[in-house]
Amino acid sequence: MEHSPIEEIVHLYVDGQISRRSLMTKIRNMTGSTAAAVAAISATGMVDLARAADSCPADIHVPADAEDLSCATVTFDGPTSKLIAYHARPRNMPSAPQPAVLVIHENVGLTEHIRDVTRRVARAGFPALGIDLISRLGGTDSFPDATAQRTAYGRLTTAGMLEDMIASIEFLRGHSFIRAERMGCVGFCAGGGNVWNLAASSAKIAASSVFYGAPVPADQIKNLAGPILLNYAELDKNFTKNVLAIVPSLVDGNKTFGLNVYEGANHAFHNDTGANYRAVAACDAWGKTIDFFTRHLRA
Repeated sequence: MEHSPIEEIVHLYVDGQISRRSLMTKIRNMTGSTAAAVAAISATGMVDLARAADSCPADIHVPADAEDLSCATVTFDGPTSKLIAYHARPRNMPSAPQPAVLVIHENVGLTEHIRDVTRRVARAGFPALGIDLISRLGGTDSFPDATAQRTAYGRLTTAGMLEDMIASIEFLRGHSFIRAERMGCVGFCAGGGNVWNLAASSAKIAASSVFYGAPVPADQIKNLAGPILLNYAELDKNFTKNVLAIVPSLVDGNKTFGLNVYEGANHAFHNDTGANYRAVAACDAWGKTIDFFTRHLRA
């Protein structure tokens, strides 16, 4: 059976002869755009590959002035102070309300990297909100550098951050274009731990994705309201051991979950501004996260 040129290139990738980036470059050159390349790959039957390719193109960054998105810093009332957040959503949204995703930052606050991640969520079709959990102390931008931001974050309490995350969910739910009962959350490092806490504390969370965060105690697993996707790293020994120890509780509690442990990756492998960034692991985890939200939030 003869194969089309695109099918031949896809088979080269499947056989391990070219990288995903090379695959996308070749097919994008043939079709004229990333969107057309993704559609062409999907037409070959490789739907999962198409989703992953779309989630992690050659340049993963989404510019703040992207024409397909509407992005802005917003403020709204929190339990004890005004809360600051970065809001991003597709400009051409369907008329029906859409599920939304809360993005939760690492222990240095709402950085440009997390704003970029928030835009990536929006580009995948979900209105997104990147909360600044340092809002109670004036916000991340009130502190001059990462060291000061990390110190400020250390002054926050778990209970206070949970209150502010729940207030952020309510802010999203208050928009007419948001499908209020289909809320997701994703977080990284300390934000991953906050995702665990939020998912075990609020029945309004329909799906969660954790990147290398500390899990909640085993006796709280029963409180998880929705499916959870766990993205961890082989070399991040303590966090990975802790999450593996919680798996029996997830199984015994009949919780829907996915677990990825990335070979050769370490803590913060998704952060493309840091020394531990691992593109292959980051792209795979991000593609699976978007697919996970698509399946569980759009159901």
